Amino acid sequence: MNDSILSENTSLQGIVIAVQANYYHVQIDDQHSDHFLLCTRRTRLKKIGQKVMVGDRVIVVEPDWQDRRGAIREVLPRQTEFQRPPVANAEQILLVFALQEPSLDPWQLSRFLIKAESTNLELCLCLNKSDLITPEQQQAWQDRLNEWGYQPIFLSVALNSGVEELQARLQRKISILAGPSGVGKSSLINRLIPDVEQRIGSVSGKLLKGRHTTRHVELFTLSSGGLIADTPGFNQPDLDCTPDELAYLFPEARQRLNQGNCQFNDCLHRTEPNCVVRGDWERYEHYLKFLEEAIALSSNLAQLPDEETTLKLKVKSSGSHQYEPKLESKKYRRPSRRQKQQNLQERYENQTLQDLVDTEENW
Repeated sequence: MNDSILSENTSLQGIVIAVQANYYHVQIDDQHSDHFLLCTRRTRLKKIGQKVMVGDRVIVVEPDWQDRRGAIREVLPRQTEFQRPPVANAEQILLVFALQEPSLDPWQLSRFLIKAESTNLELCLCLNKSDLITPEQQQAWQDRLNEWGYQPIFLSVALNSGVEELQARLQRKISILAGPSGVGKSSLINRLIPDVEQRIGSVSGKLLKGRHTTRHVELFTLSSGGLIADTPGFNQPDLDCTPDELAYLFPEARQRLNQGNCQFNDCLHRTEPNCVVRGDWERYEHYLKFLEEAIALSSNLAQLPDEETTLKLKVKSSGSHQYEPKLESKKYRRPSRRQKQQNLQERYENQTLQDLVDTEENW
């Protein structure tokens, strides 16, 4: 690129691939993969409260290719917005589980699937370590998940099996990687992303980060042409849907509702008469347990005077759940230096005012 062509008035488009504090690592469009700029956010965006997220399409001005710096002038409209993890314009969730080591737990898998369904993004289910089970066991899982309404990709990162099929699903999309610990997500990233260690080191250095961790969301360019968000892992995703929404997060229940209607519009598909959802399908037991959780959460929220709950949900590996009180926000936070100075100033002014009043009374 000829740097002389790019004046201070030049504007470029790009995508935010990493965020750290007040710095944004932007990959510029129509350039090679090594054309990145470390950008700040224009003051105008700060004043209007415009947040910049990983995955945002942005307009960058005043590019300085010698120092690799720039400024974000505008955030383009988002197609989707995902808060946990914070990613904009994502199109797909890549949910990765292992068939063995650790063994595949239907309850845990079902919970992740429900959370993924609640995002309204496309879902790509990947089952790793297929080399550790027999073909008969793999076929049994295939048939079982087909009944659930899913067509999983059976993967073996160790043997490079199924990787091409997965790459085809990720091509030209922004995907969010999710799944429990120990299922091979890091190994999968190493397989999908060329020179991942070099890429991590480059971004970490420019953002003044230490060793790479998954505490910060980051987008990586895939060799197949898509982008994948390396996100903080979570072992038990929260269930945050309402009781009446829950059934639509099960493909099996959606299919039954598409074929007919329940007698009551507010049917929760438990003991109501003439319910089309209630029946002999494997995950119906999962539905009932999740429904209890959704009803309990909805009931607790309804009792609060405002929208913010004072309870947090603790879900155990067995599926049982309990609510624990949250600490009051900022209650245990040490006052800032500015706040201390303001308090001292107010006390001084109040004392001065009181001295004047006392003087007038003496007169």
